[in-house]
Amino acid sequence: MSREIGSLSRRDVLKAGGIAGLTATAGCIDLGGGGGGGAYTIGMVDSRTGSLSAFGQRNQRGMELALADVNDVQIGGRDLDIIVEDSQSQQQPGVSAAQKLVNQDGVPFVIGAVGSGVTLAIYQSVIQGTDVVQLSQNSTSPQLTDFPGLLRMSPTGRTQSTALAEIIAEDGHDSVAVTWINNDYGSGIKDAFVDAYEGEVVYNASHDQGQASYSSVVSQMANTDAGAWLFITYQPEFTTMAQEAYSSGVDDQAQYYGADSVRGPEVLDNTPEGSLEDMKIVAPSAALDQENYQSFASRFEEEYGSAPTAWSAYAYDCVVTAALSIRAADDFTGSALSEVVRDVTRPSGEEAFSFEAASDILADGSASDVDYQGVSGPIDFDENGDPVAYLQIFNVADHAYESVGFVTGE
Repeated sequence: MSREIGSLSRRDVLKAGGIAGLTATAGCIDLGGGGGGGAYTIGMVDSRTGSLSAFGQRNQRGMELALADVNDVQIGGRDLDIIVEDSQSQQQPGVSAAQKLVNQDGVPFVIGAVGSGVTLAIYQSVIQGTDVVQLSQNSTSPQLTDFPGLLRMSPTGRTQSTALAEIIAEDGHDSVAVTWINNDYGSGIKDAFVDAYEGEVVYNASHDQGQASYSSVVSQMANTDAGAWLFITYQPEFTTMAQEAYSSGVDDQAQYYGADSVRGPEVLDNTPEGSLEDMKIVAPSAALDQENYQSFASRFEEEYGSAPTAWSAYAYDCVVTAALSIRAADDFTGSALSEVVRDVTRPSGEEAFSFEAASDILADGSASDVDYQGVSGPIDFDENGDPVAYLQIFNVADHAYESVGFVTGE
């Protein structure tokens, strides 16, 4: 299924985008100006369905806000179109989605994907060896750092793993039981944690995605007598584990810790009151103190009735970075875009906190003259395609997430 939206006002685009988000979950949507003709068209692979669909929904909303902002200004008099394809939160559908975008639609720039394993599969199967630019909106696995041609907006999980190791140690735990989802995201975060943690990892085992029960994982963790349990998995899988730990009476045996993908309102809604008390989670964060983020958050709440997450901010910044790259490039080709995509976010240029301000700088200058400061914070892609890391620590109290601090790092 596809949906085209023409050259509408920002609010009209947002309203139409919201409708598309409800009706086009199995196909693709074509958001933005005019379709075909005078528009620049890029692609996006997102988790419209599957285990990571909660992230996909937030991405789509951030994308819609960014697309509206870009098309209010336009790129040299032309609109931006984004063709969105569903990865279904799995590698093979994600690869198929990217193949469609690159081989059939001919896009030179792909935003994608959410899960690190999906992102890597797309890069290795579709993007690597071509001129197409790939910029992941949500992938955090440290393994992505090994592929300098693959860019990402969310920070590497290596910093997250180090923060988790330090927090668990500071809480007085000299042993930990770790379960991790059996993919590139899970193994990457786990490996970095094991390297950083100075205590004893008494349980270190993977689990598969999408299982109906994880009671064996819970019982094996309980048998270790570890005072800390670390969950590196996705929201549906963690929700099931937390439910089963509660029902078997072992939920108070250890303090819970989690990587970024276990946090979400759906988890709280589907776990018993008190079952997650004192759990600590480290997750990527937007720059909450920046004025452009606060404006973004206010608009997000106005349009969607809920506060944004860092994932929405990352998706917003992916779209703006793509649009600025198009504005700065000599041609609308992958090779031309790849030459400037890093430069438009680097600190050597003049700081700009919106697409409009950055576009004004580019009107009389080059990519190196602008330093786009995202709503997620400074981006500053390094030689490995990684951005600056900015993380937030959450604690569960009275069955709600409370922010208790921030962590920064390279």
